[in-house]
Parts: sequence; C-alpha cells; structure tokens
Amino acid sequence: MCGIVGYIGESQAAPILLEGLSKLEYRGYDSAGIAVYDGENIKVQKAVGRLKVLSEMTHDGATMQGVVGIGHTRWATHGAPSNTNAHPHYNQAETIVVVHNGIIENYMKLRKRLETKGYQFLSETDTEVVAHLLDYYYKGEPLEAITKIMHRVEGSYALGIIFKDHPEQVYAVRKDSPLIVGHGKDGNLIASDVPAVLKYTRNVYFILNEEIAVLTKETIGFYNVDGEEIQKECTTIDWDINAAEKGGYEHFMLKEMYEQPQTVRDTLNPRIKEGSIVIEELGMSDEEIQKISKIHIVACGSAYHVGVTAKYVFEGMARIPVEVDLASEFRYRNPILEKDALVIIISQSGETADSLAALREAKIRGVKTLGIVNVVGSSIAREADKVMYTWAGPEIAVATTKAYSAQLIATYLLAVKFAQVRGEVLEEEVTGILKDLQKLPEQIEMLLSHKEKIQRFANRYIAAKDVFFVGRGIDYAISMEGSLKLKEISYIHSEAYAAGELKHGTISLIEEGTLVAAVVTQEDLYKKTISNIVELRSRGAFVLAVTNTGNTEIQKAADYVIYIPQTNRYFTNSLAIIPLQLFSYYVSVGKGCDVDKPRNLAKSVTVE
Repeated sequence: MCGIVGYIGESQAAPILLEGLSKLEYRGYDSAGIAVYDGENIKVQKAVGRLKVLSEMTHDGATMQGVVGIGHTRWATHGAPSNTNAHPHYNQAETIVVVHNGIIENYMKLRKRLETKGYQFLSETDTEVVAHLLDYYYKGEPLEAITKIMHRVEGSYALGIIFKDHPEQVYAVRKDSPLIVGHGKDGNLIASDVPAVLKYTRNVYFILNEEIAVLTKETIGFYNVDGEEIQKECTTIDWDINAAEKGGYEHFMLKEMYEQPQTVRDTLNPRIKEGSIVIEELGMSDEEIQKISKIHIVACGSAYHVGVTAKYVFEGMARIPVEVDLASEFRYRNPILEKDALVIIISQSGETADSLAALREAKIRGVKTLGIVNVVGSSIAREADKVMYTWAGPEIAVATTKAYSAQLIATYLLAVKFAQVRGEVLEEEVTGILKDLQKLPEQIEMLLSHKEKIQRFANRYIAAKDVFFVGRGIDYAISMEGSLKLKEISYIHSEAYAAGELKHGTISLIEEGTLVAAVVTQEDLYKKTISNIVELRSRGAFVLAVTNTGNTEIQKAADYVIYIPQTNRYFTNSLAIIPLQLFSYYVSVGKGCDVDKPRNLAKSVTVE
C-alpha cells in the first residue's frame, strides 16, 4: 500500500517522480503528491484521485522545476482522502517535508505533546506528526534529528525526507515498511519497490529495519539508528523492465495470467534434476526433514488459500500434520508450536506486515521458519531461517494470478520432497508425480487458449448480485480463491463454501438463477459433490462445474461444464483456477471496473 519515490541528480525531478509513482500504482492509493526544491523553497503539489490528475495539474511535472524531490501515493488510514491529508507533509515553516508509508502507532500521544509546545496541525494524518517532530529535534544536523525521532516513534514507517537547509541531500528511513535505494548514472533514487527505479537503474540497495540512507547526486551513505555509518552490498536486478510493462495486453492482470505457464516452468525446472527434486536453498538435511513433527502455514489472502491447498498435499503425500493460519490471527491465538515444528510463511511481496509479524513470533519461540516469497531481498526472505523463491517476476495487478500459481508449485515441490525423504512415496511413484508436474505449464496454456468460451459465459453474469463457489477438500481451497478473485475485481458479492456445509444453513441463500460455481476435481468426492449440485439446482441455482476430463456424469447434474486436463489429484488447483481467473477477469471488464487497481485494495499490505 502507498508508494514512495525520491530523486536527487542532474535531471528535473518532477517528471521522474511522476514516472516512478506510475510504476507503483498497483500498490493502491487514493491521492498523490510531490515535493520539489526549486532552488529557494520546497514546493508541494497534491491531488485527490488518480495520478493522472496530479500529472495534469503539473503538466507532467513541467511546472515544478528542481533536481531534488520526493513523491507519494497515499492509501487513506488516518483521515479521509483529501488534499490536506495527502502527502507530502510540511513542518510549520515549510522547511522540512516528509512522505510516509506505514502507521505511527503512538502518533496521538506525540501529537498532543507537540501541541503543548505550540505546534499546529493541519491534517488528520499520523505523518504530519513526523514532520513536526523532526522540526522539534532539528538543530542543523538532519541525521541527528532523524535518529532522535526513530527512538520516539512507534509503529511501521518508510520515510522520504528533504530539509530546505540541506537541499543537496535526500534522506530515507525504514522500519518494517519496504524501501529501496537505486544508484543511477544521472542521480540516485529511493522507492517503495523496484519497478519505480528500473527505467533509471538496475543497481539497488535494500534498506533494512531501522536503517537510514543519505543520498546526494553522486553518493549514497547508510547509517544505523545510532547514526553510525554502515556498509551495504548493491544488488543488480536481472529481470527485464518489460516484465513490468503491459506488453500489448489490455490489462496487467490478463498479461500475468498468460505468464503463468512460464512462471510455473521457472519455479519447477531449477528444482527437478535427474528425476529428483533438489531444493538447494532449503538447506535442510534428510534427518531434519524426518524430524518435522508438524507444519504451520501462515499467510494472508490468496497466499492463505495456497496454504489451505498445501495442507491437503502435505498431509496426503508426506503424512505430516498441518495447521493453516491467517497471519493476522496467528499471534493472537497464542499458538502451540512444538520444538520440531516448521513454520512456513507464504507472501508474494515478502513484506506483508501480518505475515512478517508471524514469522518473528515463530523465531522468538525458537521454531524453524521457511519463507516462500517472490521478491529477492524482501524482509521475510532475509529474516526466515530458509527461503524458497517462486521466480514469478514482478506482478503488477493487485489481484494475484501468476504469483499464486508459483506459490502452489513451491508447496507441491516441498510436499513431494518431504514425502520422498520420509518414505511416504515409492521411487516409482515419484517418477509419475514429476511427469505430472512438468505437464502443468502446457496444460495451463491449453486452458488459457479457451478464453473466448469463458468470456462468453462471463458476459451473462455481469449484472449478478451474488455468486457462490463450492467444493470439497482441495476443491474447497480452489473455490476460496475463485471467490476472492471475483469479489476483489468485480465488486460482486461472492462466497465460498465447503459443499458439505450447504445444508447447514447456507443453501437458504440460493434463489432462482443464482450462479454457483462447483469445483469437482477430486475423483473420490465426485458423487458427494454431484449430490450437492443436484440440491442446488433443485432450489433454482444455475451451476457452472469445473471438473476433470472424463467426468461425463456431471453433465447430467450441472448446467455448464468446463473441463480441465487430467493430472495428479493433488495438483488440480493449478489447472482449475485458470478458468475461474478468466471468468472473474471478463466479468470485471464487462462491468467497466478498474481491473488492475480495484477500489480500496493494495498490492502489498505493509500495515496491520
């Protein structure tokens, strides 16, 4: 959520800030603003709404001259979206300007104290407290003032700061909220995420917790919370800038759906060698794997749905008991973590606040942790004992598709590896399992090639008020993700239910013509789910079934059937989710919704 960009160099700052912010629009926002030092004063321009409003107001940055600046896209937390609440925020003298991602938890206490000292607040935000607190501590040395506020402020923050007295420098500060520094030929940049700087450089530094970066046109210095200089290694970003562009597709989401076959290949291929699964980065001996008594999977949103699928796969294949927790609930239920347990944290960004907090809780309790993440150098990747990357590349659309598919593959590989080591599958069985895994990319391509059929079906339900998804076992996990996709990008009320629970109350919601998507891929559960479908149709539901090729019996029960290719029963999520993604996409397009940036949502949720 929210986005920060900063620049200092030889070029005009405002166009670079606007360009960088445009690459962070996927993070979610409701207002935007930039601040530029014009040689005499720090000028600020802000606007509610999309970034294009700010671009038009400033003539694409041409009206704000200067080579030093910071910019921000805000997702409202403290105070409604407005010009006053939008970032950047000044101190009273307009000599210090700040942009901020995160939440200052003790802002009200700090605000009241500052008010007793004569400070006046214009906004409702917690960020303005930082600007005034910097002013209070500033005695001519910016770094000293910054370290002092870091000792006073509680919560999460990524800050970009300019001091009028030091226009040759831009300051960046990080605690929990992600922030990077880019080292370019014509200047240096700060940003919330890599896509914002790729046009200007591939050389980046990842700022860690409670670290400060000081940028000039030529240099970058790093300091800890006590103001002591520290050394950092530069990372070269090796994925192509085109990966963060639409590439001719109407939306990023559609592009990313079509990238899923390659994403699956990239996650699979390096880990299958000579007929065996080799996960080098796992760094766990066979003895350690054999000793695992329980697995806890912790995640949010779609990653949580991956975890629900993984529970069935790990328990079915490797016979290891698994608990799956929403990261936002994990700490607060005081979980019982055995000493030989493994906690797996799944996160696309590697910065999800609740997931990161759960990881830290597990580490405090002395339990081994494994992060499954997409972003190299992210907080979860750095702090977990072990990390497994999904290699999905940048995912720009807020609604995840390819990162979800890559996470599924990662959990399949782990489950098969663990099953092999623990003797739960025979070697000859592994050969067949690996063949099924390696067929998935081609099978996904085939399903994507049938998009017109799904588009025609989706057009019938653009005006739907309620849609329900049902399934049993892994099919229930698929239904959860299918439901989430529809509601988050089309704003249609949608719910997923375990099919066996329908008669325990929820079937009362079915009316004449209500669309129900039934996922039926688990062969041993065909008859039971078909029985549920018959119940639904008898109460007026129109049933769309997603099932395996060969399940002809379902044609008598459902109104419309989409077939997926045959695969191992544990891997059906990777195929069944594709038509459900396409269905949600085409309903959203048909309604005229903002597919890539749905209202009120953010790509990376870096606050609780």
